[in-house]
Amino acid sequence: MEAYNTFAKVYDVFMEDTPYLKWKDFIDAQMKKYKVIPKIMCDLGCGTGTLSRLFAKEGIEMIGIDGSEEMLMEARELAMEEELNILYLLQEMSEFELYGTVDVIYSSCDSLNYLLEEEALKQTFKWVNNYLEPQGLFIFDMNMPYKYKNILGDNVFAQQSEDAAYIWENYYDEEEGINEFIVNFFIQQEDGSYKRTEEEHYQRAYKVEHTKGLLREAGLELLAIYEDYSDLPYTEQTQRATFIARECGKRKE
Repeated sequence: MEAYNTFAKVYDVFMEDTPYLKWKDFIDAQMKKYKVIPKIMCDLGCGTGTLSRLFAKEGIEMIGIDGSEEMLMEARELAMEEELNILYLLQEMSEFELYGTVDVIYSSCDSLNYLLEEEALKQTFKWVNNYLEPQGLFIFDMNMPYKYKNILGDNVFAQQSEDAAYIWENYYDEEEGINEFIVNFFIQQEDGSYKRTEEEHYQRAYKVEHTKGLLREAGLELLAIYEDYSDLPYTEQTQRATFIARECGKRKE
């Protein structure tokens, strides 16, 4: 995924308010609820690996997958700094391959919205089903159409830190369900000057019923849909929905 080439350098700075601990607690609670004791987990669309590292610190074997080489370079460096042994793989989500099955696969931070074609999302779900242990869990979030239409819309956003800043221009095509955002990064160089780099991102808004149908086609059983990593059910005003599904076709040994 070329979109994150520059953002990888400052990703964790701009994502410092992201509630990773809340997300991890939610995933832990779902594993406990459905009686899954994970030995090995896969982080699909892992970015710089914050969640991967949190689980790895608990002794869980972790695999992180991302389509951005730059993101994975950051993830590997951070894991080395914390002396964590995490396997990171450079793969596209719709074509990912593992060496065996895992107990849990999760995908956070609207990574799946980057799959613009329905077939790519369905294929991703099929690979998830293929690589899950019997009754293994698949936990993922997606930005909902309400967020793209009413929150992001055709707006401009900006954020700055001590040595970097960005301007985000957003455009949403409701008819096509495609959200485009052009991000200009201003990153401070060693001599004090700022380098500007522009990146273009695209995401697709998937309706809940559509996603539920693709999960069924992939052979996954949908267990629940929540409001943004909480115990509240999603509504028509949900900005980010969190889905819980599981493998249901394999036999336990």
